[in-house]
Amino acid sequence: MQPAALVSPAPSRLSGVAVFVYVFVPFALGHYLSSLLRNVNAVLASQLAGALALTPGQLGLLTSAFFFAFALVQLPVGMALDRYGPRRVQVAMLLVASCGALLFAHGGGFWSLLAARAVMGCGLGGCFMAAVKAVSTWIAPNRLPSVHGYLIAVGGMGAASATMPVRAMLEYTDWRGLFVLLAGLVACTGLLIGLLYPKTDDAPASRSPLLPALRDVWRAPGFRAVVSLVLIPHAVFFGVQGLWIGRWLADVALYPEDAVAYLLYLGMAAVVFGAIAVGMITEWAGRRGMPPLDVAAAGITMFVLIQAAFVIGYRPSFQWLSVMFTLAGTVTGIEYAIVAQSMPRELTGRAATFLNLLIFIGAFLVQAGFGLVIGLWKPDLLGHAPAAAYQNAFALLVLIQVPGLWNYARRRRSAPLPAT
Repeated sequence: MQPAALVSPAPSRLSGVAVFVYVFVPFALGHYLSSLLRNVNAVLASQLAGALALTPGQLGLLTSAFFFAFALVQLPVGMALDRYGPRRVQVAMLLVASCGALLFAHGGGFWSLLAARAVMGCGLGGCFMAAVKAVSTWIAPNRLPSVHGYLIAVGGMGAASATMPVRAMLEYTDWRGLFVLLAGLVACTGLLIGLLYPKTDDAPASRSPLLPALRDVWRAPGFRAVVSLVLIPHAVFFGVQGLWIGRWLADVALYPEDAVAYLLYLGMAAVVFGAIAVGMITEWAGRRGMPPLDVAAAGITMFVLIQAAFVIGYRPSFQWLSVMFTLAGTVTGIEYAIVAQSMPRELTGRAATFLNLLIFIGAFLVQAGFGLVIGLWKPDLLGHAPAAAYQNAFALLVLIQVPGLWNYARRRRSAPLPAT
């Protein structure tokens, strides 16, 4: 991993309060709405499936289209962020996302909703990365783990808002009206970013070719180290948390919809505290010579053990398994901070979006593949998939994550990684 000295110093023309108001708040709001829209189908799943007569495979494909489109735009977004700055890029993309939400609200069938969900994914594909680029421009490198933790916490608040608050909104409108409202909020957030973000730092920055820049990113030892350990668990976290945890609570734990929404809300609220705690623990460990990847490895070990509890069907703690899954999964967000610390500032946009590309391709495969595995079992008369279907799906997820932990432990024993 490159030493922190190679990271360009953050500008100091704004006070801490000004950075919070003009940089953090508007971009964090975009990330909030992105997380809400990414996870909202977990609560709407039964309504969408009932209205469109969707199979588990179709429901997984419809929801995961967001991830696929999200992944497709990552490299172009990375180039644009480094070249034109986060303000112009984010304003344009949020307008696209607003159009996608409106299209979803007026969709008349599976394929039109699938296309609208993909448009939303494209438009929201730069929310977190634009926030990372913006705060990395103004925040000192040693503060990035905490600030990224706060961003992830805001995303957790957005995901939490996709549970009980959305359920409450459905008492006053249907899912179509909900998406009209969300389209308006997304458009207003784009306007807010355009008005507040300092325009002096939005000038074209880097015009280096994409492929050489990505080659430099990939060659960075820190980037490869974090990808080999955290990438698959991060994809699992996004892919399962955004849809299948809710279906597991309904199908296996047999909770009613109100209870499912409440437990999803608790889980997403846990993300807020978990993300802040991960940032604080990482900085605390760094001051004592412990590299961030060691923190990540400990958290991912816990994350995989929780998934193993899904496999064995640990019934006495069904309600807490869903919460613990999201709480432990927040540790995967640490890789954004590690990558941001390891890259020169002119490459942070492309490095972050390259990482996001890999994560969201993985999340698409996990979310769609999980649904295909569930679909191999016949549902009961009430439409519930059997517990065995979920146990086998979670077992496959555990199997693909164990090699990364094993390889990291083997490398760590032979040659301890340098602190970042």
